[in-house]
Amino acid sequence: MLTPVLSGLGLGFSLIIAIGAQNLFVLRQGLRREHVLAVAAICAISDAILIALGVSGIGLVLEAVPWLVDVVRWAGALFLVTYGVLAARRAWKPTGAGLSASDGPDAGTEIDPEPALRSGAPATAASPGAAGGPDAQPVHGASVGATSRRATPARTALLSVILTGLALTWLNPHVYLDTVFLLGTVASTHGDARWLFAAGAIAASLIWFFGLAFGARLLSRWLSTPRAWRILDGVIAVVMIALGVSLVLPTAG
Repeated sequence: MLTPVLSGLGLGFSLIIAIGAQNLFVLRQGLRREHVLAVAAICAISDAILIALGVSGIGLVLEAVPWLVDVVRWAGALFLVTYGVLAARRAWKPTGAGLSASDGPDAGTEIDPEPALRSGAPATAASPGAAGGPDAQPVHGASVGATSRRATPARTALLSVILTGLALTWLNPHVYLDTVFLLGTVASTHGDARWLFAAGAIAASLIWFFGLAFGARLLSRWLSTPRAWRILDGVIAVVMIALGVSLVLPTAG
């Protein structure tokens, strides 16, 4: 009984662990600690739906409608190239605040520059309530807070992140090849145990996306400078544009 599950788990991991548009997007959001749960859930649930469709035999239907695959191919290529160009622009002309990895528990949450004032503590070491005066001495916490505020990445709207995650998943023909066609075909060889195989493949997606999204913060110490983020965005730009071109290159040729 465990054999189909383990087979699905192994094949699922082998297909999903690769440098691709979806994984780079999840990695970047995890590093920014921005809408991490939503991003991981979108990618994992989308994969689960596609795997279920493949096991149910929907791949045979798609083979009967080849033009639909071409539509997805060109739409996906356009989106990937556009996303790559935007990443290249971030790498070439960084915005500063948007390129710093946050060390706080919730990226995008601005740290109060004057925590002492909110708590009712003295604003200065010499005269309470004299904040902003000529002789005012800034509280240590306020200085740290102001610095942290400047280093906080510009927060992206949740809707924008959700739409980007959906587009990177559902407009990528390679996702259909891996989940619907390949996993669906292999699952059919397990006969009545094909849904156990599907359960293993879905588990691989859940483990990978949530692990990548929430584990990315461990890399923050190496990506805490604008230079590191420019390099990351440069890599993302190259991969995205290359993937977009590769989707239509065979068709154009």
